Amino acid sequence: MTLYADNTSKVVPAPTGPSTVVAAEAQLVTEAGECPGEVLVFTQGGYLSWLEVCSWSDDIEVTLAAARHWLQTHS
Repeated sequence: MTLYADNTSKVVPAPTGPSTVVAAEAQLVTEAGECPGEVLVFTQGGYLSWLEVCSWSDDIEVTLAAARHWLQTHS
């Protein structure tokens, strides 16, 4: 995964306000139809700030690579 340096001087912030908010979320669904977690995208002050991959399962390993696969499979 490529990470880019914080350079908010190049763009205007989205109109979300100064607080941190969940800008997008998606449940993860496996090929077997199980929901082992979710992906959350956060913004802070109108700029994307971080991505969180959450696991709800002790039985299914939820990684960034697995989340990407499941999201691409079910889109």
